Amino acid sequence: MELKKLNNSELLIELEKLNSALQYPWKIENEKLSKTFMFKNFIDAFAFMTQSALYAEKKNHHPEWFNVYNKVVIQLTTHDVAGITLKDFDLAKKMESLI
Repeated sequence: MELKKLNNSELLIELEKLNSALQYPWKIENEKLSKTFMFKNFIDAFAFMTQSALYAEKKNHHPEWFNVYNKVVIQLTTHDVAGITLKDFDLAKKMESLI
């Protein structure tokens, strides 16, 4: 996958595609692709994080995230280019498929 920082118009196109079928959208916050996931309980939140971690490791692309009980806050950015790339959108799509 190409490691090119997306410009503003590319970012908006990819964000619209990602969010098109989602009830709770991803947002751009602090120059990162961000979303907060809420789960039924800690076990479900941790299972989501575990599945996400396995995919992230396989793709060598690791999220910035924070977990307390049933809440997982995700922030995605590609540190190698200091911005959001298609790699971040790929990981976000995978995370959505795990819900």
